[in-house]
Amino acid sequence: MMDITAWSAISPYGTGASHFATGIRERRPAMTWADPAGPSRAGARLVPAFDQRDVLGKKGPKGMDRATGLAVAAVGSLAHARYEPDAALVLGTTAGSVASSMTFTRASLTGVRPFDVDPATIPSTVMNCAAGQCAIWHGITGPNTTIASGRGAGLLGLAYSRRLLRAGRARTVLCGAAEEYSPARSWLASASSSPAEPPVLGEGAAVLRLEAEGAAGALATVLALDSQLTPDSRFYGAPLVAGRALQQAGIAPEQVWAVISGTRQERDAVAGMFGREVLDRMPPVGELIGDTGAVSAVFQLAAALVVAAGQPGARYVLVVSADPAGTTGAAVLRVPA
Repeated sequence: MMDITAWSAISPYGTGASHFATGIRERRPAMTWADPAGPSRAGARLVPAFDQRDVLGKKGPKGMDRATGLAVAAVGSLAHARYEPDAALVLGTTAGSVASSMTFTRASLTGVRPFDVDPATIPSTVMNCAAGQCAIWHGITGPNTTIASGRGAGLLGLAYSRRLLRAGRARTVLCGAAEEYSPARSWLASASSSPAEPPVLGEGAAVLRLEAEGAAGALATVLALDSQLTPDSRFYGAPLVAGRALQQAGIAPEQVWAVISGTRQERDAVAGMFGREVLDRMPPVGELIGDTGAVSAVFQLAAALVVAAGQPGARYVLVVSADPAGTTGAAVLRVPA
């Protein structure tokens, strides 16, 4: 087990955990913008007024892709909180910056010669660029890991963080994820989704500070984690992993106070295990802020902290996440009164 002792969020509600918490408490859908240069008729939910040159300074972010800028800013907002310089950093992603990769590939194909590309764009095409830049910017010298697993990256990153703590590789782990909106990502999403139900893409970054169980000021304790790969049907595995996670935690389904899902399909997949009141305490987070890809599960964990905080008595919360590629995960949290 491990404790969540702090968190940060940059979301379509705005920059900062307070904006995210207010939007979640109000169950307010974030503003939807027209999909700029993308094919989606559903629009996109973007981080409002996020300019990384304003947030990070005008000199440093030159050439930095948006996903990296979001990640660096989210990690930086925890700088005032307690963590050692040798803390570990675990960052989730889907495929790094899709926009940077496509720009680089296009330049190679359209240039006079294949190697006529801008070398400054190369770092942003590597999936661990954001994690590396976070470590450099904030002087984090511990283990540095990138988990590339789409929507499942948040919970898989949590499991990896638990291993680092158990092995004594770090006393503090900053675990999060980042996802940018770009027309390139919008085109990819439209190609793999139903034309009748185009996805509303979102973007953002969120980071949790994790410490061994018993940490002072814990916001929640992660009691159990479980995941599996079901390539044929991503939702088929949700009841299985949810049931195993609850069993590991020693919690009966009747003791669960809320189920936090990212999509309605994720929620419906486990609906047979819980009463309607448990399922309706929080609408699917993706319906409020859009499909935020790799950061989806981290936003769900943050939402769990928001909705359960201040409730009388300890609350057990189940977080369920499923990726289109088939990775399904579940986490059980205990949120103190």
